[in-house]
Amino acid sequence: MSESTVTAPTSGGAPKISKISEAIIRIAGNSQDGIQAIGGFLARLAGRSEQEVMTFMTIPSTISGGPSIFQVRIGSGEVLSSGDEADVLLAFYQHSYEGHIDSLKKGGIVLYDSGHVEPNPEWTKDYHHVGVAISGLTVEAIGGTAKDKGKNIYSLGLIAKMFDLNVAKLEKLVAERFTGKDESILKNALAAFHAGYSYSMGNLIETFQFMDAQKKKGHQVVMNGNEALSYGLIAAGVRFGAGYPITPWSDVMELLRRELPKYGGSFIQTEDEIAAVSMALGGSYAGRVAVTGSSGPGISLKTEAIGWGVMAEMPLVICDIQRGGPSTGMPTNVEQSDLNIAVNGGHGDSPRVVIAPTNVEDCFYMAIEAVNIARKYSVPVVILSDQAISTRIEAFEEPDLEKICQDITPDLSPVADHKPYSLSAADGITQHVAPGTRIQSGKYPIATGLEHDELGHPTGSPKLHMQMVAKRRKKLQALGESLPVPTVYGPAEGNVLLVGWGSTQGPIREAVDRARAAGDSVSSVHIKHINPLPPGLENIFAGFNHVFVVEMNDEGLYGYGQLGALLRARYCDPKIRGITKTDGLTFRVREILERAKSTVAAGVRKL
Repeated sequence: MSESTVTAPTSGGAPKISKISEAIIRIAGNSQDGIQAIGGFLARLAGRSEQEVMTFMTIPSTISGGPSIFQVRIGSGEVLSSGDEADVLLAFYQHSYEGHIDSLKKGGIVLYDSGHVEPNPEWTKDYHHVGVAISGLTVEAIGGTAKDKGKNIYSLGLIAKMFDLNVAKLEKLVAERFTGKDESILKNALAAFHAGYSYSMGNLIETFQFMDAQKKKGHQVVMNGNEALSYGLIAAGVRFGAGYPITPWSDVMELLRRELPKYGGSFIQTEDEIAAVSMALGGSYAGRVAVTGSSGPGISLKTEAIGWGVMAEMPLVICDIQRGGPSTGMPTNVEQSDLNIAVNGGHGDSPRVVIAPTNVEDCFYMAIEAVNIARKYSVPVVILSDQAISTRIEAFEEPDLEKICQDITPDLSPVADHKPYSLSAADGITQHVAPGTRIQSGKYPIATGLEHDELGHPTGSPKLHMQMVAKRRKKLQALGESLPVPTVYGPAEGNVLLVGWGSTQGPIREAVDRARAAGDSVSSVHIKHINPLPPGLENIFAGFNHVFVVEMNDEGLYGYGQLGALLRARYCDPKIRGITKTDGLTFRVREILERAKSTVAAGVRKL
C-alpha cells in the first residue's frame, strides 16, 4: 500500500493492521457484474469521509456488454490522478485476472473469485493471492434464486473488511442506491454486503486502515464530471436545453431533463442533432442562454447551425463530451481529438469560444463561466470535456450556491434604440435584446444567417462584410486580452515544461512532482482557454528549453498533436513538441515521464 507507515500485530493469528495514507483498488469483471457500483460506493464513501478520491473506468461499447474495469484511488492527502499501479486487484474471471495482473504493483494483493479464476503459479511469487468463492458464497447468502447477481455487493463487503471501512456509511449508500426499489432488493443487498464483511480474512497478510484525512474547510460533495457540468449550468441560470442521446453526453441530457423542471425550465430530446442545436439557438434567441451538447459525431452534425450562431451572434453553450473517433470510433473510451472541430469546425470564418475544464470541480465552475461568456460576447461557447472527466468521480468542497447561483431572466424594459450588430463598439462586443422588448424608435432588428447590416438586414455589401467579419473577430480578441495568465506549476524557469489541457492535468502535475523529487527540472502549465488563448504563454515558454504538449490525440502529419499544432501556429516556436497517444486510456504518470525523457534524450540536453 502507498506510504504504509504503522503496523500493529494482532492476537489469535489475525492479519496485522497497517496504517496507510492511500490505496488504489482496481475492480475487473464484466459490465453486467455491477463493478461500477462497487467503485461508486467506495468513491462516495471517501468523499463523505473527507478523503480525496479519483476514479477511472472503462466499459464496453456493445449492447451485449463485455470486459470492464473500475479503478478508485482513495487518499488521506491530495490525490491528483487515478494512479498508475493498483495495490489491490479484484478479479471476477480468468480474463479479468490475466488481463489486469500487470496493472498491479509487485507485492500487491489479488483478491479473486476462486470459482472462476485459476491462479498462475508463476505470478504467485510476485503477488499475494487471496481466493474467495465469491459467486458461490453470494448465492448462499441471499438464496439460490438470486444466483450471483449480488456478488458485487458481497465483494464490497470483502473490501470494506480489508480496509476497515465505515460500515454504517456504506449501508446508507447501499440504501440510497436502491431507494424506490422493492424492499426485498435492499434486504438482499445488505445481506450480501454483511456476508462479505463477515468472511474470515485470515488468509490475508495484513488488513489496512486509512490515516485520518486532513480536515476540510467545509462540506464535500461527491459526483462525476457530467453531474458537475449539469449542476453548473443550472446554477448559471440555464433553463432550457435540447439534445439527442449519445455516449458519453447522454448523462448530462438525462440529468437536465430531470432537474430543469424543478426550476421552471425544460430539456427537450429532439429527433436528431440538427434539431437539437437549432432548438437551443431558438431558446437563446428568446433571451436566455440555452444549452445543447453531444460527442464528436453529434458535434459534426451541429456545425452548420453553430455557424449560424456565429453569424447571428447568438449566445449558446455547446457541451462536447469527447470520445474516441473518428466516425463512431470508440464510444466508451477517452480521447481529446475534438479540439480541431471545436475551434475550426465550420465553413467560412466562424470564430467561437472553446474552453476545457480540468477536473470534476472545474466542470461545475466552467459551466457558469461558459454561460457568462456567451451572454457578454454574444457567441457560441464550446465546453470540451471528455469521457475520463465525465465518468470520473471526485470529491470537492461544496460550492456556496447562495453566492454562485444567478438569474439570467431577460430584461424586457423598453429601450430607445437598438442595433444588435452595431459597428460603433471598438471591441466588437454587442448584445441582443429579447424579443418582446419595446424599441421606442420603432426600428426592430432581425437575426439571420446571411451577412447583414447593423440591424440584421441582409446585405451583399463588400464593405459591410469586411466590417462584420472583423467585428466577430475583435470581440474574441477582446476576450483573449481579458483572460488570466495561466499559472506555472513548479518553478517559472527550467529545462522541461509539460503543457496540458482538459483531463490530463492530474497525471501531468503528479509527473512534475515525481520528476522534481528525483532532481529533474520539470514544470507544467495547464491551458483552460483554448480559443482564444490566454495572454502570456509565449513568456512562459521562453523560460524552458523544451515544451512538450501532453494530449490524448494523434500526433498528426507533422508530429505535434492538436493543441501542439495550434500553439506552434500561434507562437512559431520550434521547441513546442507533442507527447500524444490514442489507446483510449488516460495517461499514466510514468508514460508522461518516459516519453519526456526519451524525447529529450534525442536532443542535446538531459532531463
